[in-house]
Amino acid sequence: MKVFGRTISAGALQPLGRALMLPIAVLPVAGLILRIGQPDLANVAFIAAAGNAIFHNLGLLFAIGVAVGFARDGNGAAGLAGVVCFLVASAGAEALITPAPAVVAGLSAKLADLATADFRAQALFKLSVPLGILSGLIAGGLYNRFGAIKLPDYLAFFGGRRFVPIVSGLAGLALAAVFGFGWSGLDVAIDSLSRFIVGAGPIGLFLYGALNRLLIVTGLHHILNNIAWFIIGDFHGATGDLNRFFAGDPTAGAFMAGFFPVMMFGLPAACLAMFHEARPERRAETGGLLLSLALTSFLTGVTEPIEFSFMFLAPVLYLLHALFTGTAMVIMNALGVRLGFGFSAGLFDYLLNYGKATRPLLLLPVGAAYFALYYGVFRAFIRRFDLKTPGREAEAPARGAAIGSRAEAFILALGGAANLGAVGACATRLRLTIADQSAVDEARLKALGAHGVVRPSEHDLQVIVGGAADQIAREISEAVAAGPPPSASTEALASALGGLGNLAGLVRRSSRVIVDLADPSLVDTAAARAAGARDLVISPAGKLHIILGPEAERVAQALQPVG
Repeated sequence: MKVFGRTISAGALQPLGRALMLPIAVLPVAGLILRIGQPDLANVAFIAAAGNAIFHNLGLLFAIGVAVGFARDGNGAAGLAGVVCFLVASAGAEALITPAPAVVAGLSAKLADLATADFRAQALFKLSVPLGILSGLIAGGLYNRFGAIKLPDYLAFFGGRRFVPIVSGLAGLALAAVFGFGWSGLDVAIDSLSRFIVGAGPIGLFLYGALNRLLIVTGLHHILNNIAWFIIGDFHGATGDLNRFFAGDPTAGAFMAGFFPVMMFGLPAACLAMFHEARPERRAETGGLLLSLALTSFLTGVTEPIEFSFMFLAPVLYLLHALFTGTAMVIMNALGVRLGFGFSAGLFDYLLNYGKATRPLLLLPVGAAYFALYYGVFRAFIRRFDLKTPGREAEAPARGAAIGSRAEAFILALGGAANLGAVGACATRLRLTIADQSAVDEARLKALGAHGVVRPSEHDLQVIVGGAADQIAREISEAVAAGPPPSASTEALASALGGLGNLAGLVRRSSRVIVDLADPSLVDTAAARAAGARDLVISPAGKLHIILGPEAERVAQALQPVG
């Protein structure tokens, strides 16, 4: 299916999953500020109001984040267009919403006007997140379609990117008509969805928890989360499980509480089980990695690095993990536990929101049971079926000593700058558009610290790297924008390698030249890079790989006689 000239497929939904993380990323600081200002903590009204401002403007934040994330190059003009579309649609829809006669019955004209204005504002606020997401999708799609449009000379000033906010404003008018005239139907539809999901009881909670984990492999779990956390239910105008929890709804938190036993206790126990089942000679190497992953999950609730460490190596364990998560949702709800978070279900959020939670101490016995469950099941399955979890592989991934920047090493492993299209990131993964998947060196990516690689479609690639994902993506983008180094000088390169006599053997492989050195200590890395080498890597076998790109064949021919 094509929308605004763009094919919408599973791969095309990847930018949406990434874009939805942009506004969610501000919630931890918003939740922190909001909680500090509450009466049971610092009791400072202006601090609480400052934190609450984020929750009251989520629709606008989604409009910006989705537009930028959906735009093919993440340009800020798409974000501006998203704002224009959202504001036009919001103001237009608010003017069209008509309250039921009972709302103003028996009121004077002035009070009726005030009641109507308040009703319209509350009605629009209830739909602000869906309206923001749609505004972002429209603006991002229009940017992709019209971002390079050329107008006649007398209108040239309004061409290109400047045209996108204009046409997005017109689209906002259409959206205003849909939400304004159709408000009653949309309100009924959202209420029906909320009643259906809440009415599904344990079955609905179980399916949500299990699907949340199973969809992680595609990154589309963010879409599912947005329905649960920002749309279903209503408490004095606050919609969604997360918003209602922070607004003080005592029934909110059912779609968050079940994550705490899994993230704080279950997955750290899985790490301990994998450590105990690792090969004795690999435990020292594996232990540091698993300890880091366990602490990350326990403290912050960031679990993807753990999950990708066994998702593909032992898929049966990941299926059990998804089922355990669904079960945790049901158990915590049955016990009447209501826990919430601004970011994820880790210790920091548990302590911060303890005062707003219902029966929070019950997490401890449930968590202890989940620790024992994960530890026992993981150890039993790993041993019984000889699952190749971390530390049980045939051999450790080769970690060549990369000489050069982290960005250049990742670019090399991704098949070179020419193989990269869009470069972005969400919480823990690089989200990339790739020209040729076969050019991606997965083993080398793992040697650089990647926990897993996912290929959602022919040209979409996700690399799970943990919390540094955004920083790595920025470094890669900057390195690609800087362009390739100047053409390699064979004479200067030979000199940097210790002279022609230091080359004991040479062979070319694609974009690199692989040499055997008589004396590796003679290599001058800085001089080699100055001579045009893009990167230098020493393989486990002791061979020096010189990355030269298109220059590789010419350099190899020039140096070959020496070998």
